[in-house]
Amino acid sequence: MTITVPAGSSLTLRCPGSEAIVLVTLAEVRAAFIEDLPPIPVLSLDGPGVRRMGVLELVTSAGVTWVEGEMRDDQLRIIGDAPAGLVQRRSSVRQPGRFPASGTAQVVTAETRRLVAVTGRVEDISTDGLLMRADVPSLPYGIERLLLHVTMPWGDLTAAVTVVDQKADVLRGTFEWVEPAAASSLAEYCSAG
Repeated sequence: MTITVPAGSSLTLRCPGSEAIVLVTLAEVRAAFIEDLPPIPVLSLDGPGVRRMGVLELVTSAGVTWVEGEMRDDQLRIIGDAPAGLVQRRSSVRQPGRFPASGTAQVVTAETRRLVAVTGRVEDISTDGLLMRADVPSLPYGIERLLLHVTMPWGDLTAAVTVVDQKADVLRGTFEWVEPAAASSLAEYCSAG
């Protein structure tokens, strides 16, 4: 199996004592193992010679993992092994797209539990879950689940989604429930890609 980091991917580097840095990959890189990945060219705002080290959230064709990374001169290098047990494996094929979505988010914080309307687009989808980018610069903190209506090529998909990860205007979630009429259409769509 070859692990691929696609061009245009968003990666997050968390450095001690500073805010997380979101980087965009400029070229595809691949290797047999995560620790063997070559330097990844990225778009960053740092000047020449600036060196940053931290924990990198690495999105690959195999899933998401966290490794130690170093960024210098717009090159991101893996400098540590992937921690055991932290890879979120993708059990099904994801299909990219830009599918309009709207629904209701359940927001839970220490003080309140409330419902908030959300709109955006689903940027990739599988039979297990989806990645959604909201129409607002920042989603409310503490979204636990969503009830979404997604406009797919075959028609509407209604699903309940448990949030796995949320950052600013992007969230990834797994399906708790998909309406039975759309489940087979989703499986057919994902396997056709």
